[in-house]
Amino acid sequence: MNAAPPRVLTIAGSDSGGGAGIQADLKSMLANGVHGMSVLTAITAQNSLGVQGAWELPEEQVRAQFRSVVDDIGVDAVKTGMLASTAMVRVVASLLRTLPPGVPIVVDPVSVSKHGDALLAADAMAAVREEIVPLATVLTPNLTELGPVAGTNGEDRELAAKLLLDAGADWVLVKGGHDDGPVAVDVLHGPGVRREYSAPRADNRHTHGTGCTLASAIAAYLARGYDVPAAVGAAKDYISGAVAAGFALGGGIGPVDHGWQFRTRSDQ
Repeated sequence: MNAAPPRVLTIAGSDSGGGAGIQADLKSMLANGVHGMSVLTAITAQNSLGVQGAWELPEEQVRAQFRSVVDDIGVDAVKTGMLASTAMVRVVASLLRTLPPGVPIVVDPVSVSKHGDALLAADAMAAVREEIVPLATVLTPNLTELGPVAGTNGEDRELAAKLLLDAGADWVLVKGGHDDGPVAVDVLHGPGVRREYSAPRADNRHTHGTGCTLASAIAAYLARGYDVPAAVGAAKDYISGAVAAGFALGGGIGPVDHGWQFRTRSDQ
């Protein structure tokens, strides 16, 4: 009998267009060598043009999904994404606290979609800061999310990262994808550590699902036994290739290519 690969659970919303959310998470996990499992928090009607609708799932359904997976299969790492509302944030936090000690948790504090559509209620980011950030092994805010989740204006990135570490996150990865310039730089802050991860910026507008994909890849490498700096480095390499290979889909912004490694190999 074959041994099971490491197990990673994503707790997030569904993207019906397949570019972000649960769908991106599972693709990223598969591409990075782990078995992905899911707890859906919300369902969206979403495509390359934007989010046409979003519906939060009832608390009892979220709890039932989590217990079904964790109590039977178990988990080696967890990634969180779209949590939608203050109530959902508190439900998910209560579930995360029941995990066995030592299970790494990667938190992507999703607030808006690639198209600017809100995926988190305006009053819920404070709950994320209070309930979810203290549970995070790695927190992965982009520049839009950094200020709100830290409770600052976000202009001083070093201060925001320090505030998030003080709030209980073990590590904070400040993503620089929204910056201008020829190089995309993400900065990892941790206990006595400040490390930059750089990659050439791809000339490609099809970047839907970047944050979900990166956070899931980090969780995958943590589940495989990498330490945090090494997991972030491996995930950065993966997402850089996925962004460069992103493709047009529909009439708007297409997704990153989660399977770029496999397609590159098959073409050789």
